[in-house]
Amino acid sequence: MAKLFCLPDKLSVAVDDGADLLHALLRAGIPHAHACGGNGRCSTCRCRVLEGVEHCLPRNEAEREIAERLRFGPEIRLACQTRIDGDVRLRRLVLDDEDVALAEEMASGGALHSVGEEKRACVLFADIRGFTEFAESLPAHDVIHVLNRYFRQMGRVINRHGGYIDNYMGDGVMALFGIEDPNDAPLRAVRAGLGMLDAVGELRAYLEMAYGKWFQIGIGLHYGDVVVGGIGAGEVKKVTVIGDTVNLTSRIEAATKEVGARFLISEDTYARVRDAVSVGRQVQVRLRGKRGAHTLYEVLGLRGDASPA
Repeated sequence: MAKLFCLPDKLSVAVDDGADLLHALLRAGIPHAHACGGNGRCSTCRCRVLEGVEHCLPRNEAEREIAERLRFGPEIRLACQTRIDGDVRLRRLVLDDEDVALAEEMASGGALHSVGEEKRACVLFADIRGFTEFAESLPAHDVIHVLNRYFRQMGRVINRHGGYIDNYMGDGVMALFGIEDPNDAPLRAVRAGLGMLDAVGELRAYLEMAYGKWFQIGIGLHYGDVVVGGIGAGEVKKVTVIGDTVNLTSRIEAATKEVGARFLISEDTYARVRDAVSVGRQVQVRLRGKRGAHTLYEVLGLRGDASPA
């Protein structure tokens, strides 16, 4: 049986054959962060091997992906994925009281729990075009009234197609499809986007009558992996989604301004709705903060039998 000596705790821990370091530490009563529940999907359980790195078995695929992404040297290992065949001396890298408190909060009966659940979902971002110019000449209460009326109409459309608004960002919204019901999430999201454009068209008459001006919106849509989890502290925690899918969708929405389109979807989304969707332009766009060019499709409508109900 191998021995694990842990700093700064100055404790020696016996590691059963085949056990990973995270389980060994937790069984010994040593608090250790593990935000993904010990599944090799985050770096919060990382530790530095001070002696005995040669006794650490090679990284598996999950650990290798994290290590390459964060450029870990060979001495930085994920405790949840690392197994040893000899004595090792290490130092925990997540050390402060707040991290320990979070780790203990997530623990229940010695089991590992993830702070988030991985899912495949459609993320939709919509933003009002030129809203600052629209609003700058209006009283603040009128601006709030217009936004509430707009959000109310967008929410109805989104809910009708099985999605929900996850977040409001100024004059923008983020909606999710497929979190609870994954069936046809990409197509439902596209239908919702088209319905949102129609609803803004209907809102135009009211805005022109009341204020002599109106606005349009831009919509971006992407289908991919997200992590659903509670963000916040205490009683103000909110369940939301994070991940590269969210960031990419936001960039796609921003690209609608660049290419002069109202509704753009990613290649991953288009692959799942191509038989039901009529598209216009196919554009190659470099998205801020993303490598290389991304292929985006301009959605114009739905084909015959795929028309919204």
